[in-house]
Amino acid sequence: MTEIAKLGEFGLIDHLTHDIKIKNTSTVYGVGDDCAVMHYPDKEVLVTSDMLMEGVHFDLTYIDMQHLGYKSAMVNISDIFAMNGTPRQMIVSIALSKRFKVEDIEAFYSGLQIACDKWNVDIVGGDTTSSYTGLAISITCIGEAAREKIVYRNGAKDTDLICVSGDLGAAYMGLQLLEREKSVYYQQVDEARKKKDKEALEQLKDFQPDFAGKEYLLQRQLKPEARGDIIQRLREAGVKPTAMMDISDGLSSELMHICKQSHCGCRIYEKNIPIDYQTAVMAEEMNMNLTTCALNGGEDYELLFTVPIGDHEKIEEMDDVKLIGHITKEELGTILVTRDNNEFPLKAQGWNPLQ
Repeated sequence: MTEIAKLGEFGLIDHLTHDIKIKNTSTVYGVGDDCAVMHYPDKEVLVTSDMLMEGVHFDLTYIDMQHLGYKSAMVNISDIFAMNGTPRQMIVSIALSKRFKVEDIEAFYSGLQIACDKWNVDIVGGDTTSSYTGLAISITCIGEAAREKIVYRNGAKDTDLICVSGDLGAAYMGLQLLEREKSVYYQQVDEARKKKDKEALEQLKDFQPDFAGKEYLLQRQLKPEARGDIIQRLREAGVKPTAMMDISDGLSSELMHICKQSHCGCRIYEKNIPIDYQTAVMAEEMNMNLTTCALNGGEDYELLFTVPIGDHEKIEEMDDVKLIGHITKEELGTILVTRDNNEFPLKAQGWNPLQ
């Protein structure tokens, strides 16, 4: 393992970025100077930023550095797609402690690069510094869109259809699975220490949880995918959403954001919420309400969007897109219609980073 201090800040940056190849004509100059240089003729520039903190947004007990790099990039790329834009450049800043080695950061950058290569995004700069409180990651993603193509949260209209891509709740159930297995591991370690059982402690070094049959849940939590494929299909079908968000904090929270900013209400139907079989099995195993998990789990990074009712047939023909309800007048509120036709107000119970 190589100590980061041996390379120094600029040596580390050069080590991690020397083989980055520019893919976008809007990238005039990337890593290597005081600023990156970009040129966007006749396009609007989209900018999004996320900060990820160890112990708050991720736990290195169960996510490796490559997956962390991949996820860090994808959650930002997803925001650009949520505006109906095209991601082009990324700026990556990290703060790390002395427990990390050069090889750890290489793995992180490898994951970043895999995600960026998937959507032709250029890594054009960033910063590195030291940290006394764990790993901190700050990523800014820059994209472009024609002014008339941008989709905001505030454009939903009465009678618009509400759609989601993929399925919901799987990432949250993957997190619950990982947290459960982590708890089991530390419980066994504590018991072995209390008994001063050195043999048991040695065996626990090779502890491997049994995740058979739950691989999809782990993938959704550890390796989320930005849904640029859905954006492409909508463009090919000639469908421009009236409002759109990606589902990072939970379906309920995101839908209520759209309704608040669009000054409208909504009705969604429990029976129409797309849920994977593994999610359902895991929720039952953990004695959790499946619909609550799907509504409030977060980290799915699927797209939630509204379209005019006239696009109904086009949406019905799209694979991996589900119609879950419709927009109503503001005074009718935000309503969930259950399988037995009872009605309840939607509640924003998703992820709150400031709690």
